[in-house]
Amino acid sequence: MVKYIIIAVLIFGVLIGLHEFGHFIAAKAFGVPVMEFSIGMGPLIVQKKKGETDYSLRLLPIGGYCAMEGEEEDSENPRALNNQKLWKQFIIFVAGAAMNFLTGLVILLCLYAGAEGFYTTEIVGFNEGFPSEGADGLLVGDEIYRINGERIYMRSDVATILQYKSKGDTMDIVVLRDGEPLARTLTMQTYTDDAGQEYRAYGFSFGGIVEATPLLKLQYSWYNAIDYVRLVRLSLQMLITGAAGVKDLSGPVGIVSTISEMGQETEEAEGFGAALENVFFFAALIAVNLAVMNLLPLPALDGGKVLILLVNAVAMLFFKRKLPQKLEVAVNTAGFVLLMGLMAVVMFNDVAKLL
Repeated sequence: MVKYIIIAVLIFGVLIGLHEFGHFIAAKAFGVPVMEFSIGMGPLIVQKKKGETDYSLRLLPIGGYCAMEGEEEDSENPRALNNQKLWKQFIIFVAGAAMNFLTGLVILLCLYAGAEGFYTTEIVGFNEGFPSEGADGLLVGDEIYRINGERIYMRSDVATILQYKSKGDTMDIVVLRDGEPLARTLTMQTYTDDAGQEYRAYGFSFGGIVEATPLLKLQYSWYNAIDYVRLVRLSLQMLITGAAGVKDLSGPVGIVSTISEMGQETEEAEGFGAALENVFFFAALIAVNLAVMNLLPLPALDGGKVLILLVNAVAMLFFKRKLPQKLEVAVNTAGFVLLMGLMAVVMFNDVAKLL
């Protein structure tokens, strides 16, 4: 259990550090002065100055930061962030999220590198008595393309979409037949298994297998990363609609606990290699999650800074002036306080669940 806790903490540290590294390389590319680039947070362990940047290693392995001149307050230095063109600032602000998404994609590519085949969404059979088999319904060989309005990329998407976007006992499905999309509506039926037990199901099975060519490995890695983006979107939709609440959120404590439990259970059942593979799939999910969440248009997040950039662009277009820097700082400070408050609540809930 302890080794998985250590692995989980290191994953968090590396992912947040890479996020800041994205900002760092973008800032350096545009000549923006970086005052300090830190790996880790808290008390300083060692620091070395190279050029105009202090490179720091700090005690707590929970991230890092990239302190750029002109980020928090106006600077007269023409190279400072606040004096850069808006498109350059935009790239610098989104570079952290881009680095997280790229990290998640690379992890998935590595995990799929040894794959020999992939399951598809091809329909391969029907339950006895399935009422919609035929040219006007479904046929073996049809490829599931969309369910309840959501694109289906991989076999696992079917269960995910039915969980997050359930329509009760009905399903709106679009299949591809000879490349042509066909829309159908299915209703759950009652079937009987081999033991004589009744159960409710839609009545079809799916999951053909294709050879994992290099191109297909790249495609499935991309699909999986896009699936993770959608998972974040669906979760946010549940929060907004009230289908989920703050108590359903997990912060660093909850995620570390989940990783450690998952790793321990998988190792006991299938061995350390399988456990490590599952942990890295989870790491890819966290990386993509960080990318999406950081781009939300909320104060103190990168997405909030991008929003202010867009507001400034509109203000310059119509009023020939930007928002006062003090107002930007005040909004970001208020957002940061609220964000820290939310994180404290989530952490409290995580600890309460553990206890």
